[in-house]
Amino acid sequence: MAVDSVLSSPLGPPTCEKDAKALQFIEEMTRNADAVQERVLDEILTRNSQTEYLKRFKLDGASDREALKSKIPVVTYEDLQPEIQRIANGDRSPILSAHPISEFLTSSGTSAGERKLMPTIKEELDRRQLLYSLLMPVMNLYVPGLDKGKGLYFLFIKSETKTPGGLLARPVLTSYYKSEHFKSRPHDPYNVYTSPNEAILCADSFQSMYTQMLCGLYEREQVLRLGAVFASGLVRAIRFLQLHWSQLAHDIRTGTLNPQITDPSVCERMGKIMRPNPDLADFIADECCKENWEGIITRIWPKTKYLDVIVTGAMAQYIPTLDYYSGGLPKACTMYAASECYFGLNLNPMCKPSEVSYTIMPNMGYFEFLPHDPTKNSSPTNLVDLVDVEVGKEYELVITTYAGLYRYRVGDILRVTGFHNSAPQFHFVRRKNVLLSIDSDKTDEAELQRAVENASKLLREFNTSVVEYTSYADTKTIPGHYVIYWELLMKDLNNSPSDEVLDKCCLAMEESLNTVYRQGRVACNSIGPLEIRVVKNGTFEELMDYAISRGASINQYKVPRCVNFAPILELLDSRVMSRHFSPSLPQWTPERRR
Repeated sequence: MAVDSVLSSPLGPPTCEKDAKALQFIEEMTRNADAVQERVLDEILTRNSQTEYLKRFKLDGASDREALKSKIPVVTYEDLQPEIQRIANGDRSPILSAHPISEFLTSSGTSAGERKLMPTIKEELDRRQLLYSLLMPVMNLYVPGLDKGKGLYFLFIKSETKTPGGLLARPVLTSYYKSEHFKSRPHDPYNVYTSPNEAILCADSFQSMYTQMLCGLYEREQVLRLGAVFASGLVRAIRFLQLHWSQLAHDIRTGTLNPQITDPSVCERMGKIMRPNPDLADFIADECCKENWEGIITRIWPKTKYLDVIVTGAMAQYIPTLDYYSGGLPKACTMYAASECYFGLNLNPMCKPSEVSYTIMPNMGYFEFLPHDPTKNSSPTNLVDLVDVEVGKEYELVITTYAGLYRYRVGDILRVTGFHNSAPQFHFVRRKNVLLSIDSDKTDEAELQRAVENASKLLREFNTSVVEYTSYADTKTIPGHYVIYWELLMKDLNNSPSDEVLDKCCLAMEESLNTVYRQGRVACNSIGPLEIRVVKNGTFEELMDYAISRGASINQYKVPRCVNFAPILELLDSRVMSRHFSPSLPQWTPERRR
């Protein structure tokens, strides 16, 4: 029920006083975006003025935009790596931040094949929690009654390591889920999960998924929304149900827990949840044994109102699969965040995936925008301030954070779609330079080239080489996997590489890919075995002919290193002579290479 009109918001009528305050905060921040940005920059530069990094640029106490733009360079991760490595190795002097670095957040982006280490400070948890606290007040404007049920969210932690200097290094969500902000969160009727903390915090991905799914099935009548961080995670959860429904139904029928679940805290918590329910077990078995899984989400969880998943950028490839499993339920993308900083939220979360725009919250950090033109290199000198971006134009996001990143290029390409008050709204276009992505992995062209080169070394003894190649992220399989199309030149047909050798080429490619990819293969089971499809000789000439027939210049044509246009994929697949898969898992350990 909406509260008194005194607390009403331009966004819509809030459902309670708490929501009203949150919506009022959004209005205040976005109405005064430029002033908030000036204050944020002043706070960041003032508090960190005595850091080694800022002293290098002789700001002389200045903390305004002019000082930032005229004296501090725009940087990439590689530029900061020496300072970050010193902190990782144990240097506790104020190098980047006046506040102690509390841990490193490992980005899904990589540098030299390793996850990037993003420094953070304790107070950043408060800032992230603040953004999380705004999500449900906005969602309640669009979906009533969410306090009458629960959310089935598949949330997972990933492995963490310690740097040589003893600081934790882990993904941002692992850090958040393990924090007291999450574990000791106050009860909120609008934000109740079916998954107990013990299941979410279980490091074994199978045990975590199994018990989260089991709890979701027990409470199927209470579930009002399903979610995961990425669309790929929710697709993977449904595939898990396909593979394990029989054992899950058995557990529910008997009230006993699968003996594969051995984590003590999980077993203790599940012992309080498990109870025999033969009728529910029969229902699950009846639904899941059917060959047709169309609409399975609403068949199992009939009160589901929407799916809460990221379906922008590379995750858009999962939309048809989610539509199939859910019967076309709305897909809500609620927030925009990264390891470096949390940025903003979607003020119209029930919009179509293609229309998702995120409103940047100006209190989260200081934001600048580098105009992006794919045909030329933008000079990092002509950056635009938050309130000065232009609708319809694309920009690369550049941030200055409380934790000690200054004019840092995040690598996200954003398109301005409009404004809420004076704060711009952006559509996430893509990650810069990323070719392939299945889950949280990001593989760029240089990395793919290196992997092909390493794998092709196995062909030398057969007098065979890779003439041309391209790639495709196949998400029709669950989990999705990389497909690499190879055209080979075999100089000695009597000594051609065997299927076993080509299978080994798949593994050699995987061994060459970054640690995020290999973790997805080994620990998270979120990526399937890499596949090489060998195509007939002349296939890539046909590909060029097709491109030229559609208007490409023969002088400027380059083989695309990644394809997703259906007619091109059909052409390639019609020329496939053999298919090969990685025969085993690549090497991966949580430890970073020294």
